[in-house]
Amino acid sequence: MTDINPDGALPPAQRALHEISHGSENVIALSTLAVSEVLLPVPGAEERPETDAAAAEPPREIQLPVYEQEDGRQLVPVFTSETRMAEALPATRRYRLVQLAVLSGAWPSDDLILSIDTGNEDALSISGEGVRALAGLVGGN
Repeated sequence: MTDINPDGALPPAQRALHEISHGSENVIALSTLAVSEVLLPVPGAEERPETDAAAAEPPREIQLPVYEQEDGRQLVPVFTSETRMAEALPATRRYRLVQLAVLSGAWPSDDLILSIDTGNEDALSISGEGVRALAGLVGGN
C-alpha cells in the first residue's frame, strides 16, 4: 500500500478518510472506507522468534492491538498505508491486512475506540457504536 497512486491521486481509502475527516460524511465515502483493507499493527512481533510461514497455523481470530491513552481511553489503531503506520508507530514492523468491515462486525466494546491513521491530519476516531455501524454499510458482504 502506498500513499499516492502513480497518477498522483490518493488511494480510495485515504481519499474517503480525507473527505470524512473534513466534514463530508457522505455514505459513499463511509462505504468506501468500510470495504477498504487497513493495516492492523501486530505489536511486539519483533520479539517473537521467526517461524516458517508455511508451517505456522493461521490465527483463528483477530487479536486487536489495544493502546491506552493518558486519559484512560482505549483505542485500536489501524492505518491506510505502511507510511502512515510507520509515522505513528515507528517500532511496529508487522501488520495484518483486514477489511475494516470485518473488524467492525465483531467490535468487542462501545468503550473501545477505532483510530484510523493516528497522527495524520486526516486521522479519524470512531466510537464502538460507530464502528459496528460500518459493517452495515457493506451490504451483502
